[in-house]
Amino acid sequence: MIRVLHTGDWHIGQTLRGFSRESEHEAVFARLETIVVEREVDALVVAGDVFDSQNPSGESQARFYALMARLHAARPAMTIVITAGNHDAAGRLEAPRPLLEAIGVHVVGNVRRRDGAIDLERHLVPVRSAGGEVAAQVLAVSYPTAACLPPLSSLGAERRIGETSPIVRAVRDLYGQLFEAARPRLAGLPLLVTGHLHVAGGLESEGAERRILVGGEHAVPADVFPEEARYVALGHLHRAQGLGGGQVRYCGSLIPLSAAEQPYRHGVTLVTLGTGAAEIEHIEIPRPVPFLRLPASGDMPLADLGDHLAALALAPDLPLEARPYIQVRLAREGLLPGYRAEVDRIAESFPVRVVDVRVSVPPRAAIEIVEPEAPPPRLSERDPEELFRLAYRAKWDEEPEPAHLDVFHRARAEA
Repeated sequence: MIRVLHTGDWHIGQTLRGFSRESEHEAVFARLETIVVEREVDALVVAGDVFDSQNPSGESQARFYALMARLHAARPAMTIVITAGNHDAAGRLEAPRPLLEAIGVHVVGNVRRRDGAIDLERHLVPVRSAGGEVAAQVLAVSYPTAACLPPLSSLGAERRIGETSPIVRAVRDLYGQLFEAARPRLAGLPLLVTGHLHVAGGLESEGAERRILVGGEHAVPADVFPEEARYVALGHLHRAQGLGGGQVRYCGSLIPLSAAEQPYRHGVTLVTLGTGAAEIEHIEIPRPVPFLRLPASGDMPLADLGDHLAALALAPDLPLEARPYIQVRLAREGLLPGYRAEVDRIAESFPVRVVDVRVSVPPRAAIEIVEPEAPPPRLSERDPEELFRLAYRAKWDEEPEPAHLDVFHRARAEA
């Protein structure tokens, strides 16, 4: 019996409307250390988006490496598998691989091939039991960039009924190639497969998760993964949720990464692999900082905001990093231009951090005015593929085709 802890979407270095999340990350990482010890975890799987930016700061990288060292010290026999997400620079994440492997950390960036065939040594990670024997295998797969996918020209004519998208076929073919390469080594052992992409049916967080599949696609069906997999550990969507009967699962993020995630139950997923179906348990991680909605339901006139903030009865000397995040819901009736500045003026008298202000509109309009949560990202934080698409549209007044994206990602991978 093997215990695997599934986590992901850490987004180290993220800020929320300009507020640092450093202290929150330290708190949830400390809880992660406790869980791996208390639950006697054999393997920790991180399903992408380790960092919030492809160019993480030195402090963010130091926090990540320090965590790896602490986890190894806390549970020396535990295998750690980390895959790159769309927010990560795969090459940068993989760069210290020789050093990390010395403490049982296996990092997988882009899909690796040798002479056109899958380099299985980079993707299949054995998990050992307490007795030291191999008791399960992890097939580690990162975010599927165009450079990772099989060339579209190589795809066979066969396709699932109703499946018309060449990108979905390419993702299916990628997982098929990986599994066929791994099959001879499985020897009946439980197989856990990872992924960082949007699976159809998964619920998104408004404004928090990019639509990331190449070629203009949004989501893939849950059956692109090998049916032999006992469990599929997914990253990208921040809400913990199961798909495909439950064995295809997003563990969700460790903390709320946008105001839309205020109602979520963030945490990690403990997967027990034995002779039968995987046993799945969601372990909720308490929020280091409260995230409150004012009012708790409905909306309110702006004039009532001060009363709601006073009712929280917060200590006036509360440190900045401990102050609760606040989402404000205002009634539209009687609201004057400049209301956002007035919200800030009222809130500055209280130890809170207002990160979202929304104004309701009459029900017949069935829409909502949403105040932006953050300023536009810096160039260094923009996804390279997104910038390529913008440049291509500006030059040719049309979307790049999959072949163009394939060339772009191959050039980027070689840079």
